[in-house]
Amino acid sequence: MDDLGQHNDAASLMADLRSRHPRFTEAVLADTVVTAQHRGERYEFRSKGEALLAALRLAWVSDAFLAQVLYRAKAAGQRRGIPVLPRLCHRLSMILSQVTIGDPVVVHPGVYIVHGQVVLDGIVEIHSGVVISPWVTIGLKAGNVVGPTVREGASIGTGAKLIGPIDVGAGANIGAGAVVVNDVPAGETASGVPARHAGKY
Repeated sequence: MDDLGQHNDAASLMADLRSRHPRFTEAVLADTVVTAQHRGERYEFRSKGEALLAALRLAWVSDAFLAQVLYRAKAAGQRRGIPVLPRLCHRLSMILSQVTIGDPVVVHPGVYIVHGQVVLDGIVEIHSGVVISPWVTIGLKAGNVVGPTVREGASIGTGAKLIGPIDVGAGANIGAGAVVVNDVPAGETASGVPARHAGKY
């Protein structure tokens, strides 16, 4: 995240982070298109209504997509200052889908979460086109609330851990089970514990 030093207190930081959340409908529609595309389903819709019907169907058949919708509802509720609803959405996401997305996390429209068992927490930013596999943790390091920024089109493999204030570049590929504690340049592959760069893929 940029400009963290401009915030004098936690309340102003959270207000700034919440202002970065995309609008609910825009984000859900973008998530629907990306999810349907990755699942090999029709992803070009003739109308917004048709796309919303597809979103409802995906929320019924995919635990991870349901979690994304609940996260989007939580973020929209927090931005508008609605009481109770955001916490309820967060709890439902954890219970029904085993997906936990913390309050400071900003997820741009059009992200694909393959299945549940995902934790995103800390001041984390996930850009459009990112693919997050199951059992992934993207979060903070003890003593530092700033977590990773994952750029457009990066792919995070099953069981990978991205920890601390690192930058994962656009189109980077994080291997299954990798533990990433340093920046990964755009287009590079990182694998291992701790993760090392294996060059372009």
